[in-house]
Amino acid sequence: MVKKEFTYCGKTLEELKNMSLTELSKLFPARQRRTIKRGLSEEQKKILKKIKMNDKNLKTHIRDLIVLPEMVGHTIKIYNGKEFVIITIQEEMIGHYLGEFALTRRKVAHNAPGVGATRSSAAISVR
Repeated sequence: MVKKEFTYCGKTLEELKNMSLTELSKLFPARQRRTIKRGLSEEQKKILKKIKMNDKNLKTHIRDLIVLPEMVGHTIKIYNGKEFVIITIQEEMIGHYLGEFALTRRKVAHNAPGVGATRSSAAISVR
């Protein structure tokens, strides 16, 4: 089975890496395009600079950074409000925000009801 080559809006990963940020933003959805048009914050610029310098132990609280083509292949630890989640950036993540991959909420898994949860539980012995 041959692996299909990745494309984003008809462009290969190499073509995307060679594009400028403004050219790249024209391919993104409206929310990401507007974010890039307004300009990246200082913290976002620092993270991108560290990625370009190939920093291996990269931890960040910045969840609103858009995944760009030069980030592909890097491993980043993203804070989810409690801990840092280790994420390896893949081609399919281009155009999404970092926060989308470090979920802040977990599925609630309830156990058996406790004593006092229902009227019928008063009849059950506590022993």
